[in-house]
Amino acid sequence: MQSVRIHAFGGPEVLKLETEPTPEPKPGEILVRVHAASVNPVDYKIRNGGYVAEDRLPLTLGRDFSGVVERCGAGVEPFKPGDEVYALLPPDRGGYAEFVAAKAQDCAGKPKSLDHLHAAAVPLAALTAWQGIFDNGSLSSRQRILIHGAAGGVGHFAVQFAKANGATVYATCSGNDIDFVRSLGADEAIDYKSQRFENTVPDVDVVYDLVGGETQERSWSVLKEGGIIVSTLQQPSKEKAAERKARGTHYMTKPDGDQLAEIGRLIDAGAIRVEVGKVFQLRQAADAERALEKGHVRGKIVLEVT
Repeated sequence: MQSVRIHAFGGPEVLKLETEPTPEPKPGEILVRVHAASVNPVDYKIRNGGYVAEDRLPLTLGRDFSGVVERCGAGVEPFKPGDEVYALLPPDRGGYAEFVAAKAQDCAGKPKSLDHLHAAAVPLAALTAWQGIFDNGSLSSRQRILIHGAAGGVGHFAVQFAKANGATVYATCSGNDIDFVRSLGADEAIDYKSQRFENTVPDVDVVYDLVGGETQERSWSVLKEGGIIVSTLQQPSKEKAAERKARGTHYMTKPDGDQLAEIGRLIDAGAIRVEVGKVFQLRQAADAERALEKGHVRGKIVLEVT
């Protein structure tokens, strides 16, 4: 099979399209013919030398995919050959490949209303948003949430999940994305380049931070007593949290087939839409990562594999 691997850390040029043996599914795994894989910031961060030790190279990148079950390992339920599935992969295997052996418990049936390109855009970004605002932020209906970076891959799911759950949603994004973010359901979209969100946003129960740095620091001023800042990027200040009688947490997304199945049901019900900004071929993985790393992308970048 063909796959895109790295043998050394560095820029996009270290991504190499290679031929390697097709993996065999172990007990509890399914072998999936990958139709599409999405490109995420974690991919170029790993490529640049983050998260993974050098002794684990060579490594196939790509954390999520959509495809069709080719065959099943022992003890696999409920999947069978021919089933369309999507999943978030653990770090020890990659989706930039024609085939991947995935743990059955990490997979879910692909949403019927999506093609593979759009389904591949879902797992990592949607699970990150879901686990951020619900598992970590404990967002409930009638609460208020501020989402930073609302037009991106994770952000555009977070806006929709929060709104579908009955929350009031405030969102920051670039001026070009204001209408897009409003169309996702945001009650108020704020241009971070021309407006200070502190002047617009009332006290909120949850700040969902996909930007970090100064934006996170400024967010304490709009957080309610007892509220929480949830960040994918950095641990919020414990000192500021104590001053505000609030909380802050940083987390890493985990594969979860059950949550993906629930997200798929929301997608098929028409409650959630998936935005794919750009599509590249597998052999163009370096160009795809370069576009994500250097440019402003609305929604997700996806690799078409087969």
